[in-house]
Amino acid sequence: MSITPTEQRQDRPELQKAIEEIAASGFLGVQLRVNDERGEWVGSAGVRELGRSEEALTDGHFRIGSSTKSFVAAAVLLLVAEGRIGLDAPAGDHLPGFGLDRRITVRMLLQHTSGIFNHTGEFDEVGRFTPGVPMPYGSTGRAWVENRFRTYRPEELVRLALSRPPRFEPGADWSYSNTNYVLARMVIENVTGRSFPEELHRLILGPLGMTGTVAPGVSPEVPEPHNHSYYRYRDAGRERTLDITRQNPSWVSAGGDMISTTRDLHTYFAALMGGRLLPARLLAEMRTPEAKAGYGLGVFAQDVGQGAGTVFHHNGALGGSAALMYSTPDGRTTLTAGLTCVDDADLSIATAFRNAQLRLVGEVFGGGEADPAGPAD
Repeated sequence: MSITPTEQRQDRPELQKAIEEIAASGFLGVQLRVNDERGEWVGSAGVRELGRSEEALTDGHFRIGSSTKSFVAAAVLLLVAEGRIGLDAPAGDHLPGFGLDRRITVRMLLQHTSGIFNHTGEFDEVGRFTPGVPMPYGSTGRAWVENRFRTYRPEELVRLALSRPPRFEPGADWSYSNTNYVLARMVIENVTGRSFPEELHRLILGPLGMTGTVAPGVSPEVPEPHNHSYYRYRDAGRERTLDITRQNPSWVSAGGDMISTTRDLHTYFAALMGGRLLPARLLAEMRTPEAKAGYGLGVFAQDVGQGAGTVFHHNGALGGSAALMYSTPDGRTTLTAGLTCVDDADLSIATAFRNAQLRLVGEVFGGGEADPAGPAD
C-alpha cells in the first residue's frame, strides 16, 4: 500500500483488512477513501498491473462507469436552477429530430421512468435478452473486444434505442436505461450550446476544484497514474487476457464514460450531499426515490439498517474497472473506492463486486445491502 505525502492516514486496521480480503476475492487492485468523524483514511490493496508486484495506487485514476450518471443529473439540475431547463417539461423540446414522445419529461430521463429501451441491451420480463451495441458482457463480448476503439455518436445510440419498442408508457414503471443519460447529456449540450465536458467543468469540476475527473468523450486514454484493467475471452478455442485500460467508452457515452479518483469522488459527493452544490429544493428532488428501485435523480437511496439510517450512492462498472460512491445525507461520512479486475463476458466478477459493496458499507455505515450497479454499466 502506498500513501502520498499529503495524505494523513488514521489507523483503521479493519478497513485495511477489508480491502485486502476484497482484493483476494478476485480483484487486482482496490483503492479506498473513507471520510468520517475519525478523519480521512486512505489505503490500497492488491497490485497495479497483472503479473507485476507493484502495489495498487491509493489515488489513481479509474473509469467510474454509471457513477457518471450522478454527475450528469447534477449538471441538469444546476441548469434547472439557472432557469434554462424545466424538470417536468417535455425532454423532446430540447431534442429536436428524434420525435421523442412528448410525455417523456426531463425528470423521467434522470429517474429511468421514460420507458426508453437501453441501447446497451436489456432483459425483458421473462428473462430474454435483447442486445444493443456490443459491450463487454453477454454474447457481444468478443465483438466488443474487436471494436473497443470504435467511435459511436450519441445520436447513433439514441436512434438504435428508439428503433426498439419502449418498455412501458412514460412514467408508468422503472427500468434502468443508459440511453436516458445519453439523452440527458444531449439536453445539456443543446440548451447551452457547449459540450458536456465544458459544462461539467463550469458547473461542477471548476467550482469544486476537481482536477482528477475527466469526461473523455471518444478518447481511449486514462490519465496517469492509474491501475490497469483487463478482459478475459476465448479466441479460436484459446483463452486470452487483454489489457483494456485503453478503450473508447463512446458505446456507453454519458451512461458511464467518466474517469475520476477517490479524492474527487469524495469532494463531489460530500459537496452534493452536504448542500454545497445544488439549491436545497433541487437536492430534495434529486434524493426523492421512486418506489420500485429507490432511485432518485441520479442517485439511489438505501436504508442501511442497524439504526444507521439512509445513505445515498451511485456505483458503477465499466470493462475491468468499478467505482463505489456513498454518503450520509449530510455529506459528513463518505466512502469512495476504485476497483480493477480481470473482467469477462459472463461478468463473473459480479458476485465479488457485490460482496465488496456489502463489506465496505458494513464497515463504514454499519450494515445493509447495496443496490447492484445496474446492467451494462
